[in-house]
Amino acid sequence: MVLDDVLNRKGNKNECEGKRMMDSCNEDKNWSKNNNENKNRNKKGQVTVFVVLAVVIIALVVLFFMFRGSLGFDGVPKEFQNVYDFYLSCIDVETKLGAGLLGQQAGYIEGPEFEPGSVYMPFSSQLDFLGNPVPYWYYVSGNGLQKEQMPEKEDMEMQLDIFLEEQLAGCDFSSFVDDGYVIEVGREVGVETKIKRSEIEVNVLQDLNIYFGEDSWSGEKHSKDVNSNLGKFYELARKTFEDFKESMFLEEYGVDVLRLNAPVDGTEISCSPLIWSLGDVAENLTRGLEANIGFIKLEGDYYELSEEENKYFVHDIGEKVDANVQFLYLREWPMKVQVWPSENGFLKAEPVGNQEGMGMLGFCYVPYHFVYDLAYPVMIQYYYNDELFQFPVVVYINKNNPREPVEGEARVNPVPELCLRKNTEVRVNTYNVNLEAIEADLSYKCFDTQCDIGRSFLKDNEAVFIGDFPQCVNGYVVAKSEGYETEKVIFSTVNGGDLDIYLKKSYKLDLEVLRGNFDLDDGDSAIVTFKKDGFSKTVSYPDQNEIELSEGQYEVKAIIYSDASINLEGSVSENCVDIPVSGLFGLLGRSEEKCFDISIPSQRIDRAVSGGGTQNYYFSESELEGSRRIVVEGVNFGMPGKIEDIQVNFNNVDVAGLGINLE
Repeated sequence: MVLDDVLNRKGNKNECEGKRMMDSCNEDKNWSKNNNENKNRNKKGQVTVFVVLAVVIIALVVLFFMFRGSLGFDGVPKEFQNVYDFYLSCIDVETKLGAGLLGQQAGYIEGPEFEPGSVYMPFSSQLDFLGNPVPYWYYVSGNGLQKEQMPEKEDMEMQLDIFLEEQLAGCDFSSFVDDGYVIEVGREVGVETKIKRSEIEVNVLQDLNIYFGEDSWSGEKHSKDVNSNLGKFYELARKTFEDFKESMFLEEYGVDVLRLNAPVDGTEISCSPLIWSLGDVAENLTRGLEANIGFIKLEGDYYELSEEENKYFVHDIGEKVDANVQFLYLREWPMKVQVWPSENGFLKAEPVGNQEGMGMLGFCYVPYHFVYDLAYPVMIQYYYNDELFQFPVVVYINKNNPREPVEGEARVNPVPELCLRKNTEVRVNTYNVNLEAIEADLSYKCFDTQCDIGRSFLKDNEAVFIGDFPQCVNGYVVAKSEGYETEKVIFSTVNGGDLDIYLKKSYKLDLEVLRGNFDLDDGDSAIVTFKKDGFSKTVSYPDQNEIELSEGQYEVKAIIYSDASINLEGSVSENCVDIPVSGLFGLLGRSEEKCFDISIPSQRIDRAVSGGGTQNYYFSESELEGSRRIVVEGVNFGMPGKIEDIQVNFNNVDVAGLGINLE
């Protein structure tokens, strides 16, 4: 009984702990019931949503299979897909055409404003490449300023946008019109391009309406990704250009070409002068550039070196290049070659050791040192199959050295300051000696500075130039005209004024040099100089066999050289001189004898003076006009047999006369 009572109490407690908690217990039971009802209701709602989604999906699948035969790509109905594909092909073709123009013209479709060159620097702002103007990325302007014209990629995209907007308006759908299509293309076109590494993203905004029978389709926004290496080539070109500016690698190659193909500095054992024609020097440089520029490579995998020594031509721009690269130079392109010292188109080095009073040397040698300004274009091309990107630069060697690294705009070869300050007006009239007006090119020389002025032009039977000159006291106005001798007249330009210049007609004559009534032997040569009124003309005979002369009094000098065989043994002699002693006694005039050895190496003289002479001669205009040849006959001094004879023969040139005959 006791156990039953206990169980009954616990049961009652579990069901409801006393009567006072009965209400609370009932509330819990009601909440549990409501909660279960809500859960059941939510489950029913979720089932309904899934059922609806399933129905929609099934409907879409059914519709796709029902209409998939009538829809093409890009959401265009299949019956119009061929027309739309043609429209996209228009975008593709015109984009490739625009990219091709950008590549051929250094990143430009419309080039920057043209700037001409000058006599100081013959490069304009564009390089004429096979008849097409290609803007330089770097050049030196006519007034000596470094200038850059590398376009940014955004500029290229903008020019391509404008190009496509013009081209796409003319897409020709005539073949589809013949097949019964009606095609309406909006005249207003908006294009936005993005040049990427291996493609060009093109987005076009243009109305396109296509009708066929009762069916039609309209579109406004169109996109096309066009395969192109333009972006890749541009990035390579940009990196190469930045390296070109900083490392000056093309100038370094240019200096090597200069020293290998032109006389720069050195010494030769000879008793005869060394003479080079500036025209021949320029031609040798041109050949050297043609032979070497094309071998330059950039570090990469687009070539194989046949010989280890060809690594000399490989330049590293900081990364391996994965495209074909070519460096190009053509002889037709402009070139600047200026050499100091030079005279009348010749470079001349005089021998040392054959002058009077220098017999102590015991041998002859010819030292020379010439300073060059050399500038020329190089085209850099990147290509793969039929795609090309190219840009030109001017390579500039200043006074035998590479230009300074480019840092903004700077003057690398300034026009002389005097020539920039032309502020005095002068009128110049140019005539021949018969008072007939002739056109002439004018320049002005003040001390060692010469400025290009302009040209006198024929008008109303007068050849006149009116323009500004730089101010200078007792400068020279220099006039040049084809077929006439260059004339220079002293003229001060402080106050301006008028000036008349009279040019003498020049006559071209064949030249022949004899030694003692006989032709020169094979291997012989002669240097013939004609001097008049401060002008001189030198001919290296027989390599040159013509001379232009005008009326006037000339000093004619001829030096004839022949093969010789004079061996000079080496010797050592002691030479002693008195020099002041150091310290206080030196200040008081005390001296001491110091001796040193003079070493003369053994030498072989293979050229020496064998004839010649000097003669003053007046050439009249009538005599020149009626002649075709001038014969200069030098005295035969005989072949020198020893070193003393070399100096004797050389001295005889100024003493002996010349025979001069016009025929």
